[in-house]
Amino acid sequence: MATQPVLINGQWISSTGSNTFQATNPATAETLEPLYPVSPWNEIEAVIQAASDASKQTRGWSGERFAAFLESYAEEIEKRTEALVDTAHLETGYPESPRLRDGELPRTTNQLRQAATHAREGSWAMPTIDTATGISSLFGPIGPVAVFGPNNFPFAFNSIAGGDFAAAVAAGNPVIAKGHSSHPGTTQIFAEAADTAAKATNMPTGFVQLIYRTSHEDGCRLVSHPLMGAIGYTGGRSAGLTIKEAADKAGKPVYLELSSINPVFVLPGALNERSADIAEEFKGSCLMGTGQFCTNPGLVILKAGASADTFIQQVTQKFEEAPAGILLSKGGQTGLEAGIAAIEAAGATLVTGGTASDGPGFSCANTLLKVSGTQFLANPSSLQEEAFGNSALFVIAESEEELAEIAECLEGNLTGCIYSHTDGNDDTLYDQIAPVLRQKVGRLLNDKMPTGVAVSPAMNHGGPFPSTGHPVFTSVGIPAAIHRFSMLQCYDNVRPHRLPEALKPQNSNSKQWRYIDGMYTTDDYSS
Repeated sequence: MATQPVLINGQWISSTGSNTFQATNPATAETLEPLYPVSPWNEIEAVIQAASDASKQTRGWSGERFAAFLESYAEEIEKRTEALVDTAHLETGYPESPRLRDGELPRTTNQLRQAATHAREGSWAMPTIDTATGISSLFGPIGPVAVFGPNNFPFAFNSIAGGDFAAAVAAGNPVIAKGHSSHPGTTQIFAEAADTAAKATNMPTGFVQLIYRTSHEDGCRLVSHPLMGAIGYTGGRSAGLTIKEAADKAGKPVYLELSSINPVFVLPGALNERSADIAEEFKGSCLMGTGQFCTNPGLVILKAGASADTFIQQVTQKFEEAPAGILLSKGGQTGLEAGIAAIEAAGATLVTGGTASDGPGFSCANTLLKVSGTQFLANPSSLQEEAFGNSALFVIAESEEELAEIAECLEGNLTGCIYSHTDGNDDTLYDQIAPVLRQKVGRLLNDKMPTGVAVSPAMNHGGPFPSTGHPVFTSVGIPAAIHRFSMLQCYDNVRPHRLPEALKPQNSNSKQWRYIDGMYTTDDYSS
């Protein structure tokens, strides 16, 4: 069986690595052809050097150049819709429609085009000019960016097509994509489209490159290499922290999306008013994609009482009636089972599920667990461990005071949600919990489940550790996401003709906003 090539410095070449791997169809547990290589260090070093050379070639390029590539790439992706959907369906078990074809693929091309719009417009760079001192600054490209994509979004977070990729390119950086072992064929198709677009728009040969897999040791060497600019990572906490440690030691910026259980507080008035409706919303959110979303609501906090008991019964019935979905890999199934067992060992009681489902593929019964607020407060760390998949933990507080205490001891999360009575019956309690929860999460929601992450300029898909490595940054939402892959560049007493175009007295881009002497404007200025 032939081993697939890697994309290095504009060429698809045979890997020199001796180790290979294959993807698996998680719905059938069948191994898929073909073979993909594990790249050895000499190959990785060649990728880094090519990216560094490309970075030098693109210095000073206008945003228009990167926008043209991103738009061409989006078009090339759309030409390959059938191949991408078919391959991703085999490699992930996700339904072709609506998940892949109608949802995730249009989202992917949309965010590439949004990144192109902001690259062209240029205000993301925040040109800032102080004419009195002769000092000016802007955000500019940081250098080669390595992107590590996750298993659960084969399109929208793919290392060579997703949000990190789009943001890095919009900032003007070459990208080294490290594919995910769960969907190498999907990633290869994206890389072929990216390579075609790069050639059509005259990008340097090392601007977009792909390796499928490295050893753990070489992955750490990659992120800590002196020529690297920054790293984007989405995935499990353990591997992410290993990468962070290596990057931190080398002083390389690393932006991590790790783990999140996304607490949902359902206040008593909301339960009394619309318990059945909330139960249905929760079921849909928690079981969507077999719970394999970083915004999956995995922790539900209720105040003890008859309405809470009824709600748990309603959710339990819905979980037991819903089919158990496909998990992305054998490792995903094993990890979910281990997570459930760990939560039980920490004191939780199993309400339903908890076991692997019968069948040829990778699956686990829809699972609910329950623990008292007292138990949770006594062991909050263990009871906040992520069980990634179709499972959730109910925490039953005895009082309103205990609800607030639970909010205080939560770890950092991507999202936090509060359901409350529509006529304001829960407002006093809401006012106790919301300010605490606000500091624990990147995105605070009211009366809405957290699963959807809109590609909006106002979106924050980030949060305090351990949900991400830094609470200031977001991996979704352009232009904010672009700043992760940039550096602040300051010019002091530099002659006007030597300044970057965005800082020169004449604004050559009429759409670009600049902060000049304390005011945002698109006007020219006098040097």
